[in-house]
Parts: sequence; C-alpha cells; structure tokens
Amino acid sequence: MKIRVFWITTLLLAMLALPTLAQTSLVGRVYKNDNILKKELDDATKDASKKFAEAKAEAVAKKEKEKGRKLTAAETAEIDKEIKKAQATLEALKKGMKTSISFTFKTADHAVMSVDMSISDDAMKAAGIGWLKRKAMKAAMAIAPSSQKVSYVIQGDLVICSDGKEKDTLRLSKDRQFIYGKMDEKTPFTLKRTK
Repeated sequence: MKIRVFWITTLLLAMLALPTLAQTSLVGRVYKNDNILKKELDDATKDASKKFAEAKAEAVAKKEKEKGRKLTAAETAEIDKEIKKAQATLEALKKGMKTSISFTFKTADHAVMSVDMSISDDAMKAAGIGWLKRKAMKAAMAIAPSSQKVSYVIQGDLVICSDGKEKDTLRLSKDRQFIYGKMDEKTPFTLKRTK
C-alpha cells in the first residue's frame, strides 16, 4: 500500500511539473530589438545642447584671446555656424545609424542570431565621409554575414551561446519576455519577445 501511494504521489508530482517544464522551452520564440544603438545615441546626445554651449563659450574665449579684443557679430556668427553644423552632423548620425538584432530559438539546443547594421547616406555625408568611402562601406555591410547559427544551453535565467569559437552569455528576464546582453562587451542591449 505504501509503495502504491508513493508511485501515485510521484506520478501526480510529475504531471504537475510537465506544464512548468513546457513553459521553460524557448523553441520557436523570437526576441528582437529594432535599434540597439538608440539608447546609446540618446544617452550620448541628451546633454548635447549643454556641451555645444560650452564649446561655443570656449571657442569665443579662445578667439578673443587670440585677437586681444571682443569678437564682432560676424565673427560670433561664424562660430555659431560651425556649432550648428556640428549639431546637424550629430542629428544626422543619430537618425541614420541603426543596428537591429534578433534571436530566434530554432530547436532545443540551436538558435539563430541575426544582426542588421545600416547607416544612411545622409548620415555618412554629414560625417564628412566621401563618395568612394561611402560606397566601400555600403559594399562591406552588404557582404557581411547577417545571421549566425549558435548552439545554446539554458542554466537558470542564463542562455549560454557558442558559435564554436567563442561563448556569449545572455540573461532572460524572470517572465521570459526579455533577453539582456552586451555587444562587444560594452554596449548593453535588450531584446523583447515578439513571437
């Protein structure tokens, strides 16, 4: 009788654990971020107007020291023109650079990570990149591999990925709706579950 109760209890516990185990499977899930650079660029430019004002003050002070007098309206306007040009360049780069990442769990131990990097012609022009270099950069981005197959293992909330050469560790949120990682060991990113 005791053995029968033990087996029934074990069977019930196993049946209760099955839905929990099914929930931990990530097969078929897709996590994506349309632009991981957006937060970095926003953070870098949030104090831009203050930095541009400081740069203008420094430029005016330097010119006045060189000339030994106060600047004329035309000379100040020239500095303003340079500052506005730098602001336009920064805005063009901010709007024109994009890095999209998606992570698709294909099987219980294999996934595909896709990275799509792009930079608009306007952003490159604003940065002062010449026609030939722009064409070369576009060609290089076009032939760069955009997706990579990786094997992975899940340990708690960590997803340990390997492409056969290097390992990378991503972290799942508790509700499994987000994946957190770092690109090039510096740039943090968040991928949101889309499927």
